[in-house]
This record gives sequence, C-alpha cells and structure tokens, in this order.
Amino acid sequence: MHSVTGTSKKAIVLAIICTLFTSLGQLSWKLGVGKIDFAHWQTLLNFFFLLGFFLYGLGFLLLVRALKEGELTVVFPIVATSYVWVSLFSPLLFPSDHMNLLKWIGVGVILLSVLFLSGSVKKETTNERKTEIKKEHTKNMTNGVEVQDA
Repeated sequence: MHSVTGTSKKAIVLAIICTLFTSLGQLSWKLGVGKIDFAHWQTLLNFFFLLGFFLYGLGFLLLVRALKEGELTVVFPIVATSYVWVSLFSPLLFPSDHMNLLKWIGVGVILLSVLFLSGSVKKETTNERKTEIKKEHTKNMTNGVEVQDA
C-alpha cells in the first residue's frame, strides 16, 4: 500500500532497518580495525572487521529494496539517521567516544531535517494529487460522467 507520497510504509521500514544494519556494520569495523596490523595482512580477516562488511552489505540490500518501493526524496534522508544510531551506541562500545552538547545538537538537526524533508514531500505531493483529482473530475464531467471525489 502506498502513502500519499508514493512511498510505501514498507519502504520506510526497510530504510530504517537499513540504517540499523549499516550502523552496526560501522561499529563492527571500528571494533575490527583495532586488531589490524598492516604488516600482517591476515589480520584483515578478523571477525569484527568481516562482520562489518556483512552487516553493511545487508544494509545495502535493504536500501536497494526500499528505493525500489519508494521515492528517493523520502527514503534517502532516512539514511542520515545512521549517524544517530552510531552516536547512541558508539560511547557504549568505545569509552573514548563521547557525546558532547554540539554532537547532540547535530543529532537533533539530523532528526529535524529528516522530519522536514519527509513533511515537505508529503505536502507537495498532496497538493499535486489534489490538482490531479480536479483534472480527472473535469475530464469526466466533459465526457458526461460525473465522478464524486473520494
């Protein structure tokens, strides 16, 4: 089922799940790079580093599916929330990572931006749909068929 914007709820959910997987992938990479010694290439094959690629790949596949189901201008801003997830979980895994006031403000700006972008798209699309309905109604009236708006 598609919303007014032409983007299904499924696409939005897929995009949100995508951000969780890509964020977990980034956190796994961070855990894995601490075990890498470039003098020994085998250390690139450590569990967390490889897990990061796997999780990031799952996120990629979910994003592709979400983009197929929805509009780019609705789905892609959701990807920015990956920073929010990383900001929430990184300090828990890495004691040297911490959130300060400016970082929290940045998280707030990202969340507000996603809300504004999705809201403006919905409003624009709603107005476009109203215009389309009026045109259809006028066309049907000229053919002698009256159709009531839903």
